[in-house]
Amino acid sequence: MSSRFPLRSTAPVPERGILVGIVRQDSALSAEETLAELGRLATTAGVEVVAQTSQKLETPNPKTFVGSGKAAEIAELCRSFSADVVIFDDELTPSQQSNLEKLVGKNVKVIDRTALILDIFALHATTKEGRLQVRLAQNQYLLPRLRGMWAHLASNRMGGGVGSRFGEGESQLEVDRRMVRNRITSIKRELAELEKNREVQRASRRQSGVLRVALAGYTNAGKSSLLNALCGAEVLEMDQLFATLDSTTRKLVLPEGREITLTDTVGFIQKLPTMLVESFKSTLDEIREADIILQVVDASYENYERQIDAVNEVLEQIGAQSIVRQLCFNKIDLLSTEELEVLKARNSQALFVSAQKGTGLEGLISRIAQLAAAQDETMCLLIPYTEGKEVSFIHERCHIIEEDHTENGTRLVVRVPQAFVERFGRFVLPQD
Repeated sequence: MSSRFPLRSTAPVPERGILVGIVRQDSALSAEETLAELGRLATTAGVEVVAQTSQKLETPNPKTFVGSGKAAEIAELCRSFSADVVIFDDELTPSQQSNLEKLVGKNVKVIDRTALILDIFALHATTKEGRLQVRLAQNQYLLPRLRGMWAHLASNRMGGGVGSRFGEGESQLEVDRRMVRNRITSIKRELAELEKNREVQRASRRQSGVLRVALAGYTNAGKSSLLNALCGAEVLEMDQLFATLDSTTRKLVLPEGREITLTDTVGFIQKLPTMLVESFKSTLDEIREADIILQVVDASYENYERQIDAVNEVLEQIGAQSIVRQLCFNKIDLLSTEELEVLKARNSQALFVSAQKGTGLEGLISRIAQLAAAQDETMCLLIPYTEGKEVSFIHERCHIIEEDHTENGTRLVVRVPQAFVERFGRFVLPQD
């Protein structure tokens, strides 16, 4: 029996997108790799990719970024596939974006890689700090693009003579610029306040002597899955780029009884926009302040070396290149036995785990314990019985190798975190 009121789906209809990849002469990525990653970003943002094209380009065309022939081809693809959006893999200038939109039609948006990543970040930011960081990056991206948004008003000026030099569009443009600048200043002020709180937490962890391990790596390498597997945490896991943006810290107790912290951080990507690195400075500081960086790599990705290079580039950018680092390949359950053997042969100093299956986690914990011990200082102490609180503290915070009770106090041979070396200096026994 037919209904007088047929049901209609309320699910959002995905936008139909066309990808445009740019391959430069000095690029380490092929056209296929460039478009594959751009496609994953587009899918994460909810875009249905209906077509793609690429062009080898030494220098961008100042008017349309790509050559005139390629621009005409993109416009034809938009008409053929009824596209809603065209996504470029490189950053466009405001004028290039405006010129391209005139070519493809008024109903088709033209955006670049930075705008796409900002859109994904806006979707996935959950904490107050994360949302503020995204808003800051969005406004910094928007500011130089305001002129194009008001060009239609500037072009509608009436006549000449007195007053014609101060068009409505320019007036509105300056108002908007001031609003955006004020917004940027306000967001930076809020982030500075949140950063104070985060710095207090970091200082507390430093004073506690607890060793800090940061998980860093390419987005979707499985950092959150690894944190959950090691610590029993409940961090969001999704097969998407940038599924988690906010850093999450959990405690991990090593086999010797020592407590450390593991921090999951925002993932990296090829050509990560500089404004995002600047906006997420406080989050990325969790990596820069770490004692050890566990660099997580997707073992199933064919060109994992490129992802490692991209991560190394960002680590250098934030001043974390000198921190002790351990390479860890995740998702080895997706490899065949032969593929895994080849991977191990090429990366003999790395660790190989599967957070999903639990494979190799004991070895990973053991390696973290070794790296933690290597940063400690071995001390031989004699602590008077009147300083019993210091012995209790050592039991909580240090690794005890030997412990004896003598006439003059408790004699201990301990591995002491660097944060406490000075504290116990007065109890050091002279060397024989």
